[in-house]
Amino acid sequence: MLFEVAWETCSQIGGIYTVIKTKAPNMVERWGSSYYLVGPDHQHTSALEFEESPAPDHLRPVFEAMAAAGTPCRFGHWLTDGRPSVILVDYRGRYSQLGDDKYFLWRDNGISLEGDDGEVNAVVAFGFAVTELLKLVREQLPSASITAHFHEWMAGVALPRLRSLNLPIATVFTTHATMLGRYIASNDPNFYSNLPWINADEAARKYTIWSKYAIERAAAHSSHVFTTVSEVTAREAEHLLGRKPNFVLPNGLNAHHFTALHEFQNLHLKYKERIHEFVMGHFFPSYSFDLDRTLYFFTSGRYEYLNKGMDFFIESLHRLNERLKQLPKPPTIVAFIVTRAPTKNLNVTALQNHLRFEDLKATCRDMEHTLSQRILDAAARGRMPSYEDIFTSDLELKLKRSILARKTSQWPPVVTHDMCDDGNDPVLNHLRHRNLFNSPNDPVKVVFHPDFISLTSLFSLDYDQFVRGCHMGIFPSYYEPWGYTPLECLALGLPTVTTDLSGFGAYVERHVPDALQNGVLVLNRSKSSADACIENLTNFLFKFCELNRRERISLRNRAERITERFTWDVMAAHYHRAHADAQRCVEPPEVKIPGKLAAAANGATNDDTVRENGAGASSPAPSVGSPTLRSVPGAKRST
Repeated sequence: MLFEVAWETCSQIGGIYTVIKTKAPNMVERWGSSYYLVGPDHQHTSALEFEESPAPDHLRPVFEAMAAAGTPCRFGHWLTDGRPSVILVDYRGRYSQLGDDKYFLWRDNGISLEGDDGEVNAVVAFGFAVTELLKLVREQLPSASITAHFHEWMAGVALPRLRSLNLPIATVFTTHATMLGRYIASNDPNFYSNLPWINADEAARKYTIWSKYAIERAAAHSSHVFTTVSEVTAREAEHLLGRKPNFVLPNGLNAHHFTALHEFQNLHLKYKERIHEFVMGHFFPSYSFDLDRTLYFFTSGRYEYLNKGMDFFIESLHRLNERLKQLPKPPTIVAFIVTRAPTKNLNVTALQNHLRFEDLKATCRDMEHTLSQRILDAAARGRMPSYEDIFTSDLELKLKRSILARKTSQWPPVVTHDMCDDGNDPVLNHLRHRNLFNSPNDPVKVVFHPDFISLTSLFSLDYDQFVRGCHMGIFPSYYEPWGYTPLECLALGLPTVTTDLSGFGAYVERHVPDALQNGVLVLNRSKSSADACIENLTNFLFKFCELNRRERISLRNRAERITERFTWDVMAAHYHRAHADAQRCVEPPEVKIPGKLAAAANGATNDDTVRENGAGASSPAPSVGSPTLRSVPGAKRST
């Protein structure tokens, strides 16, 4: 049996949701009904994704015991591909024992949880409830081989607890990004070069995240197999958590979600027209340009100005703008910055422009039938229709009024919303610094959309549709443990930019030697200067602007094809091997893992580089029954 535990099960919060949801069909294919996803019972978020059903007979006594202890569970299936079995745990009933649970963590594992952090309290309650769930499963099914895989610190409390109880359950822990690394990288432009000399304990106290750091560190040391999602994060985890990961588990894509076969170029044209409409509504009241010679670039992600490389993106736009001005007839570039930032409301000017454009569309649609009939009437009489045949004075007056109602002398707004702190917003300040104000003389235009794109946004598109309609996704991240956004761009047929400091970029450098020819630029941010990286990015964008339509279509085809190397059909093999390795830590050597797991137990994988930096098979993690982890090989300090 495999239990995969994550705070984001049936609840979209961040990237882990995408990982476990898209990977689920492959796990169900391998484990069948013996695969269970476990998460907290947040009914307000899981209502649209979770379908409750009766628990299977072998788990019914477990659920009855959990309910009697005050932490009821619900069994059901995730309404996604593969329909994996899900167990949602109502951990709130554990709050009455929170003081005792924190004491046990201190007594048995040396984890002192300071203060009264609500998020930490919820994580502790959830961790102890999951421990009790797995303990009951172990007692109910004494002969079963049980593996439990935990994602991130929010699911990690159960790991030191399981080890202190000495339960024969194989455990795997995956950190997708260390808590401490994310905080430090946001404030230290030399994070990676300073990494070997960072005192993790001091830094955790400095950023007031000691409790979260202590839980994450204990989870890493308590698991039989410790994993992370990229080589970049593996180095970070070794220094900040004190344990070298046994495996790197790269993230993959559910290819079926993005597959469009021969239609993907048609979909690009369809959704590009929708973006054209947004651009006409946003820019054309002030001035117009040729949409047939307009390219759409974008960056998106969490609003971490430095970590996500938004500074590099804006700086390269400035340089590209200056270069394009030197051309006699430059194309127009509309660059979108899509993230979620604190806003008050939609910008009034932007909203009025789009509403007036909708009025103009409605006027044209109303006139469409009348004009068609007049053209047909003239043609039926055997003559070419004249302007007077088509337009009456009433129709002409109506159309002129709609056109004049949209005209404005103001330049198009750079941001679509009113920001809560406009004067201190880093993106807006950078745009001001580089005078990227959507001047009619600037070939490069900028639209900062500080909210995620959805059907209810000004674009009237969902995110996937918006991406399909663009020409390139640009993600010059400084801190990016994996990076789904450039991978999603490739799957949707877009050339993309990433860096060697992102997990995805590092993977591409190692495994895709022909990446640039297939539309993937990996910026060398680890060794090159900032100026050199920005210049490299600017050169790439300028060369892309010089491509004709046929060349861009060819590049889109090649970009879409290489995503076959990143599907879960390929990447899931890393997970299977890690699970089999964890089982060997708790089972006698002569015991063979039955069924579909035999291949993984024998080390079947399509990539011998799955282990980070040549790490061998993991050995059982050390006991954490003592107050500290000083006995852990490689540990730099106690937890």
